[in-house]
Amino acid sequence: MKNPSRVGLALLLLLALCDVAWRWQSSASAGPVMAVVPADSADAPSLSACTDYRVVREGLIPMPEGVPAAHASSLVALPQAHPLHTDKALAAFWFAGSRESGADVQIASSTFDRTRNAWDAPQWVVNRHTVGHDLGIQIRRIGNPVAWADASGRLHLFVVATGLGGWAASRVVHLTEQAPMQFKVVRTLPLTALVPAFNTSTLVRTVPLPLADGGAVLPLYFEIGIKYGVAVRLNAQGEMQSITRITQRHEVLQPTLVAHSPTHWSAFMRDYSPTEMVAHAETFDAGVHWQDVGNLTLSNPGASIAALRLSSGGLMLAHNPAGRGREVLLLSTSPNQPLSWTTRTLIDGVKADEYSYPTLIEVPQGLAAPSTPPDVWLSYTHKRQAIAFKQMRPSCSVAPTRSAP
Repeated sequence: MKNPSRVGLALLLLLALCDVAWRWQSSASAGPVMAVVPADSADAPSLSACTDYRVVREGLIPMPEGVPAAHASSLVALPQAHPLHTDKALAAFWFAGSRESGADVQIASSTFDRTRNAWDAPQWVVNRHTVGHDLGIQIRRIGNPVAWADASGRLHLFVVATGLGGWAASRVVHLTEQAPMQFKVVRTLPLTALVPAFNTSTLVRTVPLPLADGGAVLPLYFEIGIKYGVAVRLNAQGEMQSITRITQRHEVLQPTLVAHSPTHWSAFMRDYSPTEMVAHAETFDAGVHWQDVGNLTLSNPGASIAALRLSSGGLMLAHNPAGRGREVLLLSTSPNQPLSWTTRTLIDGVKADEYSYPTLIEVPQGLAAPSTPPDVWLSYTHKRQAIAFKQMRPSCSVAPTRSAP
């Protein structure tokens, strides 16, 4: 057996080099590109003051037959340029199999049909064997998927994959849509330019922030010993342009991004420290520089969170509370500025339950009503057995509601 002190020294050296690499790349980011900020609805004069949303539909997204476990969902609204847009409103992606990290885990997907107001039968879209074959390396497991639609309406998937080791030895694989809901590997994201051999321990979890040039900012995080968030700039075709470190803290991860204005953004992050509060960082120059600004007033039990800038003008955040943990799912809303949160309970389960890893997006209510405020769609892990969803609508909206199926 190797000398434990030498192993420890080698690990510390690896962490130090990775930390230096990320800091160096933060100073090498591209210039600012404005974020897309949802506009308030002109047809709902009181909507800008509304942060109260009601659930109009909820349930479980269909699972592949005979598959007992699911986790880490991602949602994407299908844009007008997508071939399925007329019939399908949005798509969900998640990983499923016998258990997390299982060799049989694959990425599943389902689309929501506008006519039937129901989710379609699920399909498998990514597995570790095809990813490994396309990359020319062995992939032992795959995990978190994140979906994004580019300027041409094509979907992209960013999927966590690992060879040797666990999630701390993972990388992010980029796939693009070749035909509707059919994906092909492009590459592993080259996230550590200074030390390419250390292109490891990077994961993806939350949805990208759209940019005015048709690109996006993809939030990622580094997780081996120390933990922190980074932001990857993508152009309108999904090609990586730059990478910037979001925080100098070493105990926060899984950043979720919102834009208060085209240049003023916030990153809210999962807390892995004893503090157990949602961490907060800001940029005032469209992501060129970031600064830590402490914590929100919302607690966090070391669990993933989701944040959304609403077309109604406010912010929404889905999260679990410290003290109770993942058996409780909360929804907090705030005016855009200053941040002042109002929280309500969406699910209050028992200790053995888990309602975690939420995702939030806005989706237009229908093709025939473009001037009405969009609905908010929430997906989350349901007891590690399935993916659940809630469709929510502003209470001050006059649009008709639908009963849950």
